[in-house]
Amino acid sequence: MEFDANVQALKCPNCGTKVDIENDPTSIVEHNLDIHAMRKIKVEEKTSTSMECEGCGAHVEVDKTSTATTCPYCGSHYVLSQKQLDSIVPDGVIPFKIDKNKVESIFTNWIKGRWLAPNILKTLYQKDKIQGIYMPYWTFDANTRTHYTAMGGINHRVEYEDENGEKKVRIETRWYPTSGNINHFFDDILVSASNKLDEILLIGVQPSSTRNIVSYSPDYMSGYCAEIYTVDLKDAHNEALAKMNRRLRSKAESDVLRRYDCVRALRLNTSYSDETYKHIFVPVYSTAYTYKDKRYNVLINGETGEIRGEYPKSIAKITAIIILILGILFGIYMSSSEDEVAYNYKSPENQYMTSVGEYEIVEEMKESYNIFTSFSDKQLF
Repeated sequence: MEFDANVQALKCPNCGTKVDIENDPTSIVEHNLDIHAMRKIKVEEKTSTSMECEGCGAHVEVDKTSTATTCPYCGSHYVLSQKQLDSIVPDGVIPFKIDKNKVESIFTNWIKGRWLAPNILKTLYQKDKIQGIYMPYWTFDANTRTHYTAMGGINHRVEYEDENGEKKVRIETRWYPTSGNINHFFDDILVSASNKLDEILLIGVQPSSTRNIVSYSPDYMSGYCAEIYTVDLKDAHNEALAKMNRRLRSKAESDVLRRYDCVRALRLNTSYSDETYKHIFVPVYSTAYTYKDKRYNVLINGETGEIRGEYPKSIAKITAIIILILGILFGIYMSSSEDEVAYNYKSPENQYMTSVGEYEIVEEMKESYNIFTSFSDKQLF
């Protein structure tokens, strides 16, 4: 039986029999933030097989009945190794809500909108190469108390006379010391536990919240795979603190701006308490394809359908667009030049100046075109 994203249960692909997966919200535990408190799963208790891709080194958990698969990160084909790795028992999982049929439609619509991509790219999608994979994440909670100091500015309009005696107005800012306190609880700050994918792509498809998290069951893995975490708890905690600090800084700035027009020299002093963490799985469809010896990745959120991807740009299309734009600009210029020549036809001097100006603009357009084509040759677009 395999996990069916449409019915959110195990389903037999042959007879259609369904078996519900038990969800126990009480088992989604927030652990005290102590690296020694992490629970380890024993090798003999594992219901999945660990493998390491020989292409990119990714560690992935797959269903024990699988015999071969394709790496969701680099597209390499491999045979599953028998290597067993310890991994942390997930505390919860956000199940897949989108099946592969819908993923195909999402990818097709996305690639149709990449109008700078080569036309052949639209034929590169292969349904059997896209993989549903549970990405590992850490989540962090914390109570925070922050005292801040800053300089708040109040703007004033000041009238003055310039060197010609004309009256003008300028804005001057007077600065005043200020301070305040912010109390805030952070709930489920997400930090990716994987370093195998482009961070920008991953941020684009990560969930906005964890409200749909359910208790972990190996049944959710049936038909899918899951990456073993590669970012440890300590490093993830440091990143979570940086995210919290950025949000607290923004809150402090907003607090100052309630009383002042602008803010500078903001300093924070934050204390953290009741810190907890948990380890969860997030559903992502991943595929990799190669175009002209370069690899590109596409990710799709398996719950919401949000898609982010890399794709090559067609130099021919970029060049055509540049030529079209230059042609339009040249046409506009020629039209305006003809109007100006007709207006000043009695003045040979004006006619000469128009010809010179026309020549200079054409030369500038040629130079711009050469620069753009030079960039295109270097594939900087």
